[in-house]
Amino acid sequence: MSESTTLGPWVRRFLLEHLVADRNLSMHTRRSYRDALIILLQFAAEQRRRSVDRLEVTDLTHALVRDFLSHLEKDRQCSIGTRNQRLATIHSLARYIGERSPEHLEWCGQVRLIPYKRAARPAVGYLDKPELDALLAAPDRTTRQGQRDYALLLFLYNSGARADEAAQLCIGDLALDSASVRILGKGGKTRVCPLWPTTVSVLRDLIGHRPGDERAFLNRRREPITRFGIHALVERHAQSVRQRFPDLVHPPVPM
Repeated sequence: MSESTTLGPWVRRFLLEHLVADRNLSMHTRRSYRDALIILLQFAAEQRRRSVDRLEVTDLTHALVRDFLSHLEKDRQCSIGTRNQRLATIHSLARYIGERSPEHLEWCGQVRLIPYKRAARPAVGYLDKPELDALLAAPDRTTRQGQRDYALLLFLYNSGARADEAAQLCIGDLALDSASVRILGKGGKTRVCPLWPTTVSVLRDLIGHRPGDERAFLNRRREPITRFGIHALVERHAQSVRQRFPDLVHPPVPM
């Protein structure tokens, strides 16, 4: 089995060279690619009854990839969106190999013909102003945690940032003197958003004199909060106002 036909070296170069040097993807995106390929390789090894390091490129046949996608939906209970994300990773790997190994062009074409599955796009939720006012009033601002929660909720409302964007926000991204914030979004793209005077004041109190390379929002252990922590925070305060607003089931906070 030559190195050009062995799948392992291709996967290694794809993850460590192509995604980093050629595409300059974020660490979060690279981890998503890696996790998808881990699941795929384990599935392929079981189907081919051989160890992962003995898999060949052509073991990932059109039929096997389709079976893998069905496995994701039926056995792992993945959503159509997750299924399509996994397929995008496989398409990207196939294209990478096909562009560098002409003998695999036919295989590449077959794999990349596997279509994405269409899914109904859910309506984007929103909060009415009374609901939002109640949510902002929920944190106990006499405590340090309540002050942090209020600042985070206000920042999300003001900037429209996703949970992951707020979690990754560094103090150095805040230009409080000019009332603006630089937000790093998907694909390494940045955007600048204006901040309201109230948001500026609250954030100034929150960050104090901490250095610019620290994360703006910390958890109770004084560690950077995660996007899951932000969702838990929003859910916790939403629970406290649901008696007044029963329809406030899942406040919209994009991941």
